[in-house]
Amino acid sequence: MLEFLKSARGIYNTIVVLICALLPVFAPMIGQEFFIDVFARTMIWAIAAISLNFIMGYGGMVSFGHAVYFGVGGYAVGILAFHGVENAYIQWSVGLIASAFFALIFGIICLRTKGVYFIMITLAFAQMMYFLSLSVDAYGSDDGLPIDARSDFGLSFFDLNDSLTFYYLIFFLMMGCVYLIRRLVRSRFGMVLRGSMSNDDRMHSIGYPTYGYKLTAFVIAGVMCGLSGILSANFEDFVSPDMLFWPRSGELIFMVVLGGLGTIFGPVGGSLLYWILAEVLSNITEAWHLIFGPFLIIVILFASGGLEGLFKKFEKSNE
Repeated sequence: MLEFLKSARGIYNTIVVLICALLPVFAPMIGQEFFIDVFARTMIWAIAAISLNFIMGYGGMVSFGHAVYFGVGGYAVGILAFHGVENAYIQWSVGLIASAFFALIFGIICLRTKGVYFIMITLAFAQMMYFLSLSVDAYGSDDGLPIDARSDFGLSFFDLNDSLTFYYLIFFLMMGCVYLIRRLVRSRFGMVLRGSMSNDDRMHSIGYPTYGYKLTAFVIAGVMCGLSGILSANFEDFVSPDMLFWPRSGELIFMVVLGGLGTIFGPVGGSLLYWILAEVLSNITEAWHLIFGPFLIIVILFASGGLEGLFKKFEKSNE
């Protein structure tokens, strides 16, 4: 039974990957092409959730301002496109560098605090950036900024205006992020990061400068979240201050919790579950959050490990 459950956990992850990989093939067959856009959007948010899980699940850094980097990456694309710069290499480089810069500056300050103070200062920075985006009338203020053309890689066979090409770009980038986090978590760097979450003082006493490790992880997560913002700006052809607003950070936390905090593949399943629930419940009622809230409470009370945690509980019960 234990072997079956171990394999079942792997089967679950495999099924999620296969659904994402093969959806563009099967969706038209059943006349549900709109699922392609739903899953593309889900995978974009999954990248952001993966990045948050890296610092929250393995470093104990609960950030209520993580969506800032999502917005920074998106606005880098939108602002450059507004000024006629559609070159993908420039747009994406600027977006990733800007995300790294803000993550570095915010991380240097935020990581000098702990616990609820860390949560509040990340929220403060998020609100500061949100109101900054609202105040810039040249780039649409609260009306947002439309993007007339997607990033241009200058390759005829790699055109983001082709929905299939763009979908699989998002898919492979998501899987690349999963692989990168897996390697990082299992490296010495990841061991120190997890050790600092468990007992930071002890890690200091044996000679590890945990502040530098946590700051590095914070920047990596910021860049990865910025990548998801770049993809979102191209996918939606639109950026707005809403991308930086603190509820977006809350949604990312929901995705991580639903999938399994501190698990490699959990954020992907959590993002899928969150957006499916949002899609279904929003078609039932506009006040769908009133239904989702109690559901999240039930998950926290009875399945605190999320989807991935359910498999772990079954495995332990059969040992």
